[in-house]
Amino acid sequence: MTHLSVNLNAVAQLRNRRNLPWPSVTGIARVVMDAGAAGITVHPRPDERHIRRSDVFELEALLRAEYPSAEFNIEGYPSPEFLDLVEKAAPDQVTFVPDDPSQATSDHGWNIDASHDILVPAIARMKAAGIRVSLFIDEDPTVPPDAKEVGADRVELFTGPYGGSFGSAEGDRHLTMLATTAGAAHAAGLLVNAGHDLTLENLPIFVQVMPEIAEVSIGHGITADALLMGFPEAVRRYRTVLGG
Repeated sequence: MTHLSVNLNAVAQLRNRRNLPWPSVTGIARVVMDAGAAGITVHPRPDERHIRRSDVFELEALLRAEYPSAEFNIEGYPSPEFLDLVEKAAPDQVTFVPDDPSQATSDHGWNIDASHDILVPAIARMKAAGIRVSLFIDEDPTVPPDAKEVGADRVELFTGPYGGSFGSAEGDRHLTMLATTAGAAHAAGLLVNAGHDLTLENLPIFVQVMPEIAEVSIGHGITADALLMGFPEAVRRYRTVLGG
């Protein structure tokens, strides 16, 4: 079974439109965990335009106190400030993404060879703290061996191009490339996560082709569905697609 990690950035962004404490990020985290999600993902950016530093620590406290088997995944660019935050929060997993702070969302994976001097010490620091490391990568089967070489435990496949072209010949091509990349990651001894623009429509064939995917991180799609059906039902439907 592929685990579902619910990304709460969109919930936090809605809250931040007003100087109000709702919707509550921790409150929604409790709702999705009670509905059967395997974990929570957040991507705290330097400008705190959605997830705030305070959210990170409140979520960590909630999960450890009420959902001890849940996985907490923190995404971000491995700046000194981000690494300090992750060390203090001590999540189960950190996912390094090559984002510029001004980006609206992640839109490409690491060029690991060109980023070697950034990634090697950052990965070593996280692993010394007992935190599993995943690297956000594009659909390229030459990349997973590089991820293994710099010390990553997992890779997360960037599925945006697949999600954006689903239902077309281009989408089929992206799916094939993602599957090839996942196979290369497994051959390198890495587990594989995936995320970006995954939906109830495009997930079934995705997990059928790649049943070995360990985890998907879904935020925008599941939040959009939750506006129509509520978070508990949205989580249940995603879990059904994922085999849960």
